[in-house]
Amino acid sequence: MQRSERLMTGHPTTALTPYGLRCEHLAEPLGVDETAPLLSWRLASGRRGDAPARYRVRVRTEAGEQVWDSGEVNDPAAVSARYAGPVLAARTRYHWEVAVTAGDGATGEAASWFETGQLSPAAWRASWIAHDVNDLDVVDAPEEGELALTDHGLQHAVRLRRTFETPGAPVRARLYVTARGLYEMRLNGHRVGDAELAPGWTDYRDRIDYQAYDVTALVGSGENVLAATLADGWWSGFVGFDPRRAGAHYGAFPELLAELHVEHANGDREVVATDGTWRTRRSPVRYADLLMGECHDLRLETHGWDAPGFPETDGWRPAQVTGTDHDLLTASVAPPVRAVQELAARTVTRLGADRHLVDFGQNFAGRVRLAARGLTPGHRVTIRHGEALDDDGALYTDNLRTADATDVLIAGAGAETVFEPRFTYHGFRYAEVTGLPALSLADITGVVLHNDTPWAGGFACSDPDVERLHQAIGWGQRSNFVSVPTDCPQRDERLGWLADAQVFLPTACLNADVAAFFEGWLREVRGAQSPDGCFTNVAPRLAGVADEGAPGWGDAGVLVPWHLYRVYGDERFLERNLDAMCAWVDHVHRHNPDLVWRHRVGPHFADWLAPAPTPREVVATAYFARSTDLTARAAEVLGRTETARRYGTLAGHIRKTFADRFVTPDGVVAGDTQTAYLLALAFDLLPDDLAPRAAERLAELVEAAGPGVTTGFLGVSLVAPVLSAHGRPDLAHALLRRTDPPSWLFPLRHGATTIWERWDGYTAERGFQAAAMNSFNHYALGSIGEWLYEGVAGLAQTPGSTGYRELLIRPRPGDLTWARASYESVRGTVRAAWTRADGVLALELSVPPGSAAVVHVPTGDPGGVRESGVPVADAAGVQVAGTGPGTLLCRVTSGDYHFTADDITAGDPRLAAAGGPPPAVP
Repeated sequence: MQRSERLMTGHPTTALTPYGLRCEHLAEPLGVDETAPLLSWRLASGRRGDAPARYRVRVRTEAGEQVWDSGEVNDPAAVSARYAGPVLAARTRYHWEVAVTAGDGATGEAASWFETGQLSPAAWRASWIAHDVNDLDVVDAPEEGELALTDHGLQHAVRLRRTFETPGAPVRARLYVTARGLYEMRLNGHRVGDAELAPGWTDYRDRIDYQAYDVTALVGSGENVLAATLADGWWSGFVGFDPRRAGAHYGAFPELLAELHVEHANGDREVVATDGTWRTRRSPVRYADLLMGECHDLRLETHGWDAPGFPETDGWRPAQVTGTDHDLLTASVAPPVRAVQELAARTVTRLGADRHLVDFGQNFAGRVRLAARGLTPGHRVTIRHGEALDDDGALYTDNLRTADATDVLIAGAGAETVFEPRFTYHGFRYAEVTGLPALSLADITGVVLHNDTPWAGGFACSDPDVERLHQAIGWGQRSNFVSVPTDCPQRDERLGWLADAQVFLPTACLNADVAAFFEGWLREVRGAQSPDGCFTNVAPRLAGVADEGAPGWGDAGVLVPWHLYRVYGDERFLERNLDAMCAWVDHVHRHNPDLVWRHRVGPHFADWLAPAPTPREVVATAYFARSTDLTARAAEVLGRTETARRYGTLAGHIRKTFADRFVTPDGVVAGDTQTAYLLALAFDLLPDDLAPRAAERLAELVEAAGPGVTTGFLGVSLVAPVLSAHGRPDLAHALLRRTDPPSWLFPLRHGATTIWERWDGYTAERGFQAAAMNSFNHYALGSIGEWLYEGVAGLAQTPGSTGYRELLIRPRPGDLTWARASYESVRGTVRAAWTRADGVLALELSVPPGSAAVVHVPTGDPGGVRESGVPVADAAGVQVAGTGPGTLLCRVTSGDYHFTADDITAGDPRLAAAGGPPPAVP
């Protein structure tokens, strides 16, 4: 199991127990700049009906001095507390513990820690430093007989080092570091930390993240060396696809900023900071670029450069101080990009005397590690990357556009070399290696890179194709959560498109704990917002890339904070974003006073890549209504009554305008497309008497298409949930199981291991779609993943619930024979699993302490339903609440439950999918 896959499947405890402690949604974070951090915990218990009655949080220093005691707080819903003690000290570790007491007085305890960072830009004393710019412009001439190297106009990565003395091993040492560009730090010959592509991508004009590392064990007595390698990265390398501004969006060369704080046993402290005393030189990395690749020339290697005793001669020169500004520095809030998994090569195929094709069996984002032997100095090995093979079996790279995605090794004097790039990544399944006469499976390994968001969800079912779909969705998520939520990991784009993120977010939240990851990205979304209130289409902002937010794209600035609040129950997602949400709605309203959004629509992508286009004004006005409604709800949650009233009234007016302008008296929505009905139904834009007819028309369109889906990016996430909500989960299942394009299973039948950008990215009849836009690793269409958890397995929360306080267990079995899903929520493990065999449907579920669940048991005989072997009416913790077509409705308290009922597979297929209108919940 990879590092980030830590799926919780239950906790064998008999008493109420807190676990999974977090600070700012991270486990034991180092370098927290939040002055009132959120401390949270999850709960487990083996007792049915167990619930917390009160909690107590205490925070102390490492010396044991208590700095805050919340006291006994009577709140049965709480699984978190905001620190409310004295001002936290910078660069200080705090230990905290939580005690949770049940109604019967039983108490469970757990402990953790967090450590503050610099807390304020004023705390920094380091200077920004860089290599001599004039030296970076020097071009390496090829040696005699050597082919010229294509460097894409890029510059060498650079090395920097500083020696310092310590009287003895410290009791504590912390390194705080960032870069304009990418850095890798080393201390006395050892790599510092395991973060990759650090400090990550932000709009460096507004914010620069820094990281903190515990390096106590790396600092020794006597001479020490703190060293770094700097590369261009997003700061000064190639980013995006605009040929007028292909690279150097933020700066011309990379710069480093670092402070090492060392504390000794006698209380003495010292700080080693970047300044003019550092020494620099060009590194053996002749260029390193996220799009173009990386070249290592090992003839230029100087071994020992990062360790004590190394002579700073032969090209080492003083570092240039480029500035002392610290105002934009903030501690990173997201888990870093890490090398989280390794993939063994599946096959190696010889293509020529020194050329081999490697198949890793999985499309992913990352790099390769290559072991090469017997090379003479100057010998060149080239690694090209691609997602697919063409019809002749050759590496297909046309869809990479201008991204070269090629890594180069130039051998040095060593007889054996292990080559692994450090400052680039690629999206690929296949690698073509040229320059080695022999290559074995053991010689090459795929290294998977992505933000180390803890994997929190799991899904499985009786159909192997659907399971493969779930796995492909997960790989698409991993591949595109690299510093920011990107659209694709392979071509010259890799941008943080807002619409892709908002449609996929519900699925992403169920797969992994992405609270901290999206908190970091939302800073970029807010930072990119114009003074007029307009969100952009991509974040971080990139000049010239469709700056003005389009409908469904800019609206992510509203939809994303709202959904994160619902999943994680953290009101700060709304607190930090509500003003920006209001400004966005005001922007759209100001330019469209008649409430039909047709002006200031940016590039208006509409329902992007839909086989059946929906009228642009329908899409835009639907999103205008949705954003306004959610802004009103967010204001209501935060107690801003007047704001809630104002936007609630506006939302009502937009809803009426939508119905008046775009809906006929018999419920036909303008455009008569699947997406038109999906938006109208999902966003509640129709009069109550017209919604049933609109739902019928949606079903007719789906059936007429095959059954098939004809939506694009904006409609795809809604199709299965809306069909299910309006009594046609049978059609949702038909779409799920379809194998002809457009469908989710068609790519899998053609070798896909991730989600494609287009429904028909490749067909046997036509071959590849247009290379200009044909990613094979694009998560947007994978938003069906939400319905696998919530629809097929039936694991969701009720519409009014936040943080899974009230679960909604309502499986849609279709013609599957079993399915199961589990999710590590902020309250604890939630789980639903069902099987059908021998005419009996069995439904199991787990509800964490303090939560409850509304359960729909699919059955044709409500009176025959049993729970743990007894009639459901007599079961402890179960309250029968009503019946409906093909279902028994119950309420349950926390705990584990096992329902059995007669299987209704042989009846109406809609009832077999637990369809029909839901009974009223009392």
